[in-house]
Amino acid sequence: MNISVLGSTGSIGVKSLEIARQYPDLIRVLALVAGRNWELVVKQALEHRPILVVMERQEEALKVRDALQGRIKTQVTWGIEGIERAISLDEVDLVVSAISGSAGVLPTYLAVSRAKNIALANKESLVMAGPIIMPLAKERGIFLRPIDSEHSGIFQALSGHKKEEIRRVFLTASGGPFRGKAPHELKGVSVEKALNHPNWRMGKKITIDSATLMNKGLEVMEAMWLFGIGLDKLHILIHPQSIVHAIVEFQDGSLIAQSSVPDMIIPIAYALFYPSHKELLAKGLAAPLNLELLNSLRFEVPDLTLYPCLKLALEAAYAGKSYPIVLNASNEVAVNAFLEGMIDFVTIPDVIKSVMDTHESEEIREIEQVLHLEQWARVKAFEYIKSKDNK
Repeated sequence: MNISVLGSTGSIGVKSLEIARQYPDLIRVLALVAGRNWELVVKQALEHRPILVVMERQEEALKVRDALQGRIKTQVTWGIEGIERAISLDEVDLVVSAISGSAGVLPTYLAVSRAKNIALANKESLVMAGPIIMPLAKERGIFLRPIDSEHSGIFQALSGHKKEEIRRVFLTASGGPFRGKAPHELKGVSVEKALNHPNWRMGKKITIDSATLMNKGLEVMEAMWLFGIGLDKLHILIHPQSIVHAIVEFQDGSLIAQSSVPDMIIPIAYALFYPSHKELLAKGLAAPLNLELLNSLRFEVPDLTLYPCLKLALEAAYAGKSYPIVLNASNEVAVNAFLEGMIDFVTIPDVIKSVMDTHESEEIREIEQVLHLEQWARVKAFEYIKSKDNK
């Protein structure tokens, strides 16, 4: 299997390449696409010897080119044109879509347009452009394999079952580092504490989204598009242990749950090797789940008064149309502002709500419209943050 890895220096990309390293006879890395971490890309390129490396900017691309000169024969380029080349290579069988945030939406759309199967880690692709991407994927005969642990869990639990058999689907959330705390208790909380996730080790943006539970709202929207399941059947449970990732309840009352240790390498491997569960434990890539050491597993319904970002996400999901785009874009701006010390943690939902309140919804018909609305929402979010700075 030949793959292109979009977002090779992020947590999902690094783990994908770790799997490729252990299975060189099954996976060949043809292209690496990354942001600005050129030093890591050089190391990845020297190990996996792709035919193409793409960086976000020319500056880093030239550094990679110089570092690889005379060592391996690899083309190095940059920008969206480079990403299109990485996706469009005839030999590519699977595109790993793992670019973080809204920046990954257009690459996912392009991969679908080029009729490439996708291992999808970029949930924003379906949150923002689900009405465009899913019909196009059906038209092109494209298979989107989920990488998110929750969606991988649903995917596995649904295997061999019809949608009509489903009564409810549950996505679990750890509750993050601030589980059970009211917003007034979180004023002035540090970035370090917000990034101290109890169970998962992820990128900064998704870790903050896990702390606010925005991530779970985005995952509900992703599940809706990915599996064609109505929002009324999708539910969220706080599950502090992060052992059970998804539960499907069927019309006869039976439940199928997918469980494992909280390690993203497991759903990544399943997406890469579907429908096979390849050996990870013996290779030291993952640890076994010792059920005898589990004294109890807790599940509870999230209190939306404690998680205003989740409340906003669910409102956007039910409103539909262009609201999910505006929600996602304003959240990205707010989270980045928090990480940079520009706003308080509890201000994140205020930024999002301010943009959503000024938005007039539109039916989503084309990718250019998605990108335009995303930029509009970003500008509005910046304006709100700036207005607060001047008060």
